[in-house]
Parts: sequence; structure tokens; C-alpha cells
Amino acid sequence: MGAIMSAARDYGLDEDYEWPRPPAGGWTADDLDELPNLPPHTELIDGSLVFVSPQTRFHSRAMLLFETSLRQQVPDGWDAIREMTVKLNKRNRPEPDVLVVREDADTGPGQTWFRPEDVLVAVEVVSDDSEERDREVKPRKYAAVGIPHYWRVEQNDGLPVVYVYELDPMTKAYVPMGIFHNRLKLTVPFPVDIDLTAVDRRR
Repeated sequence: MGAIMSAARDYGLDEDYEWPRPPAGGWTADDLDELPNLPPHTELIDGSLVFVSPQTRFHSRAMLLFETSLRQQVPDGWDAIREMTVKLNKRNRPEPDVLVVREDADTGPGQTWFRPEDVLVAVEVVSDDSEERDREVKPRKYAAVGIPHYWRVEQNDGLPVVYVYELDPMTKAYVPMGIFHNRLKLTVPFPVDIDLTAVDRRR
């Protein structure tokens, strides 16, 4: 009981909060919009709700760096946005930290998710509690639905290190394209140049 009360406090919930009980067969992607009082940034993985740990300073700064830099650099017809879910299928609706999506996929201010076909790049910033999901589970699922590019951001001495992957359409698996320290410079899927040492820079 003490662990449950502590978890509720971590998510800013009342200590008598009743955690949702899954139906037979697990939750579906559509349930995520209907369940009341879920902690922020709850994901659905294989029909199970995944609650994230409180965000670290590095995680927040890294997301801001990538969202801001990508919004400045995406070509016409594309946009960058953070912390929006992608409805991969009935039982999976993860929330990448940053996405590059089609501009015309915007359905209005109440939108809560994107389709896989709207996504060009999915970016995950690894946290202590998300290592297995970000390194193994999510890339496998993103590749299976055809998301062309996946970037995994790890922390090393306070700076981002970016692992870049590109989808092999024949195998529906990601191929590693490089590991980037200090500076992320790419020509695919569009010209990208991000100073990774600027993660804590305010201007």
C-alpha cells in the first residue's frame, strides 16, 4: 500500500487514487483518450498502460533542443512537435519525445495522436526507466509500421549522444547510420545541423 501511495504522489495524484484496472485483453489505443485522471504522458504498449517517471532536467532540455532545432530546419510541408502519441495499432500508442510529422496531419487544437504514415522521424530521449523500451521495444514497433527514421538520444556527461537509424524497407528493421557526439549533422531525411553542446544554452 505504501508503494502505491508513493507512486500516486509521484504523479501528483491523490493518495486514494484508484489505478485503472485493465479489461480482458488489455486496453486499446482509443481507450487512452477516454480513461479519466491518467498521469501525464501515459503510453500504451502491448495493451498495457505505461506511466513515466518524473522528468529529469536533461530529458526536458534535450526535448526542447530537438523540437526547437527541428522546427527551424524541417522542409516545407513538415513540422516538429514534442510529446504527442502515435497510434501504431489497436494495442500500441507510444509517445515519442519529439516527432517530425506532415504539416497537413494537423487536425486541430484538440488532436491527441498521429498516424504512423504521418511520421517521418521519431526521437526518444532515454531515461533510466525507459532504457529497454527506447533501445529495443519502441524501435522494433516503429520499424514494423514503417516510420522511416528513428533517433535515440542518450546522456553522456550531461550532453546528448544521438544514435541515428534508418528503416530498411525490405526487412522492416532499422539500420544504424551513425553515432553523433557534440554535433548532429545529417543530409537524410533532410539537411539537419544541431549543436548538441547547446543543450543547456538559453540563447
